[in-house]
Amino acid sequence: MTHQPQAKFRHDYRAPDYTITDIDLDFDLSAESTRVTAVSQIKRLGAVGAPLILNGEDLALVNIQVDGQPWSAYRQQDNQLVIEQLPAQFTLTIVNDIHPAKNTALEGLYLSGEALCTQCEAEGFRHITYYLDRPDVLARFTTRIVADKTHYPFLLSNGNRIGEGELADGRHWVLWQDPFPKPCYLFALVAGDFDVLRDSFITRSGRRVALELFVDRGNLDRADWAMTSLKNSMKWDETRFGLEYDLDIYMIVAVDFFNMGAMENKGLNIFNSKYVLAKAETATDKDYLNIEAVIGHEYFHNWTGNRVTCRDWFQLSLKEGLTVFRDQEFSSDLGSRSVNRIDNVRVMRGAQFAEDASPMAHAIRPDQVIEMNNFYTLTVYEKGSEVIRMMHTLLGERQFQAGMQLYFERHDGSAATCDDFVQAMEDASNVDLSLFRRWYSQSGTPLLMVRDEYDAEHQQYRLHVSQKTEPTADQPEKRPLHIPLDIELYDGEGNVIALQKAGAPVNNVLNVTEAEQTFVFDGVAHQPVPSLLREFSAPVKLDYPYSDQQLAFLMQHARNEFARWDAAQSLLATYIKLNVAKYQQKQPLSLPLHVADAFRAVLLDEKLDPALAAQILTLPTANEMAELFTIIDPEAISAVHDALTHCLAQEMADECLAVYHANKTEGYRVAHHDIGKRALRNVCLNYLAFGDEAQANQLVMKQFQQADNMTDSLAALSAAVGAQLPCRDALMAEFDERWHQDGLVMDKWFVLQATSPAADVLTKVRGLLQHRSFSLGNPNRIRSLIGGFASANPAAFHAADGSGYQFLVEILSDLNQRNPQVAARLIEPLIRLKRYDAPRQALMRDALEQLKGLENLSGDLYEKITKALNA
Repeated sequence: MTHQPQAKFRHDYRAPDYTITDIDLDFDLSAESTRVTAVSQIKRLGAVGAPLILNGEDLALVNIQVDGQPWSAYRQQDNQLVIEQLPAQFTLTIVNDIHPAKNTALEGLYLSGEALCTQCEAEGFRHITYYLDRPDVLARFTTRIVADKTHYPFLLSNGNRIGEGELADGRHWVLWQDPFPKPCYLFALVAGDFDVLRDSFITRSGRRVALELFVDRGNLDRADWAMTSLKNSMKWDETRFGLEYDLDIYMIVAVDFFNMGAMENKGLNIFNSKYVLAKAETATDKDYLNIEAVIGHEYFHNWTGNRVTCRDWFQLSLKEGLTVFRDQEFSSDLGSRSVNRIDNVRVMRGAQFAEDASPMAHAIRPDQVIEMNNFYTLTVYEKGSEVIRMMHTLLGERQFQAGMQLYFERHDGSAATCDDFVQAMEDASNVDLSLFRRWYSQSGTPLLMVRDEYDAEHQQYRLHVSQKTEPTADQPEKRPLHIPLDIELYDGEGNVIALQKAGAPVNNVLNVTEAEQTFVFDGVAHQPVPSLLREFSAPVKLDYPYSDQQLAFLMQHARNEFARWDAAQSLLATYIKLNVAKYQQKQPLSLPLHVADAFRAVLLDEKLDPALAAQILTLPTANEMAELFTIIDPEAISAVHDALTHCLAQEMADECLAVYHANKTEGYRVAHHDIGKRALRNVCLNYLAFGDEAQANQLVMKQFQQADNMTDSLAALSAAVGAQLPCRDALMAEFDERWHQDGLVMDKWFVLQATSPAADVLTKVRGLLQHRSFSLGNPNRIRSLIGGFASANPAAFHAADGSGYQFLVEILSDLNQRNPQVAARLIEPLIRLKRYDAPRQALMRDALEQLKGLENLSGDLYEKITKALNA
């Protein structure tokens, strides 16, 4: 590479020397060449004589004017435009050309199919025009778009539509005005030909808001659920948070080529079509719930992200962690709170904990970055949400909402910091959060060790709690954190023991604030069974020596549904670790009968919510299992996962068949009870697929042929591939033939191909690069096939011969310049070399050295590769 990108540090933040109060943008649009005219009202904030330094990349500058006069006191250097000799206040006009059709990185203005659209977060606006591309510069945007009316009948941008007209040459124009000051990362523009679903929403103050959802022609029958989700989001935010929408119109556009899930641009959300389009034949239950969550997430950003934005990108969790918390609460209030909590925790334990243990470990508010796109991570989003949830746990709903209200009163219309948010919570509640703030600056996953003792003579129970966070790549020294530990105690009959000390009640959330603490409870008549870290009350690993009997007891008696699932996970974890050791010693793998019986009891408990039963009966993924070990043995984990599946399938065969038949739903509805029944039925089908082969083959084929929805169709296909049933190739071919023209549906098929346990899976994946439905230009296809193989098929990716690593090197070498953001997300499994044995480490290091030697290595990849090699 020609130069090494330099790190930026949070402590180096300084306010800009200039600010832009208003900007008028004029786009003369075409895919090949677009002319952008930007007229900005600028004020100097810093010292007299300070130059104005604007960001700009891949721009062809045409001319510059200051107050209407040509300006020559400028220079272009290092993707910057430096303008000098400026007055204290002035109008700056910049004209430049860009080339959307050549923009494969999908940042700035680019082509998605036949439509033109933008993506400006984090630093994409500099690919559109020269600007102060930083989140603490907030301006009012007025945007005029001119384009050919036949090709681009819809011309959309932020805010309210205030004018439109026809031009003599077959072109037309539309004028948009956003009355709310915003940073340029929230700018959006879309031009194309779409089908539109229109609706409206009446706010609590009686204002009618027009709702418009734009989809590719022919997809209107897949837009209804997204619209329903939008209206539910608007209603929920008014009810739960007291927040009302503020523009006359709210628009969502679904595009096929998008690096992320969706983008909250003010009034004009641009979405990956994956999170908009759904009908029973093409979308699974999980797709429907994901659409609801992502629509909610982007809508909730209107206040937590747009009205109050972040001062600098180090504060990203200010908007993302908070908004993930809000979308999780939305999904929980509308659906099953326990199932949503389990889903969130699976992500934390299976993926975020792995990130904490990787060379890219960072606090939710990082202290340094090279490439900001690399910090759109599970740590910033999911762990950031857990930090907000801990605050909610410590303060309670009433005081938390008071803190939110104070936060908006203080910071509406401005760029704030994480400290500003915590300060508002502290001031509104009078709760001291000074120690809690460490969660924002300390990386890594704390280990919470709990030991107990029972004094029968004095009827006293003691919990000894210690916390420790291992050093991470970015931070060698760690300090104690404020950890809320939610507990419950049970007697032998399954009754809850009231928590008390010296006759006074004790809150069930214990404040762990020191390296070592002891909590004492009086009036405990019998040796209790403790339920610890209920609801995953802190993002920590728990170490408590539960016996199998205690865990089986909690699976049956715990009042908290999450605790029942968690007990099942802990019970499995014991035998996962034992069996991995057995595999490595070449001993036979097994599961004791009492463990199978505990799971059989779940299957037969008719009072249990089917959705919860399905979660408990679903084995941890290979990636979740991996987090039980310091050094990961992917081959052993795969063998153990397979063995446990076979053991449970054999032990519960009759019960699985009965429950499978008892949970058939008639007609497809997106109703949570039906979703739960389908989930339980399909978990049973998956176990049955590993039982009697002839019966399994027949059951799977019958479900696939008779399915009236994608959930059941895909579950049958997944069972066939996972168990390598004789019918699998025919069913996969039939699915391909039916759906090959629908990229979103084929993504599911590509994932199944990529995660197949077949010995020749890599050969298959290589061949699929030429498949009629695959394109290296489409991030969704890349994520499903290549991401599916590298991230979700660890046994094959980490093959001992290094073939998986070499395959990824080839793909990343291509994507390095084509789409650096996608490349940087794909490389994650390769940079975690320290978690593997010496031979694999050597092969992974060699692969990373090959990539490091690429000519013009992108900053996105450079940061991750160098951190991995230096770890």
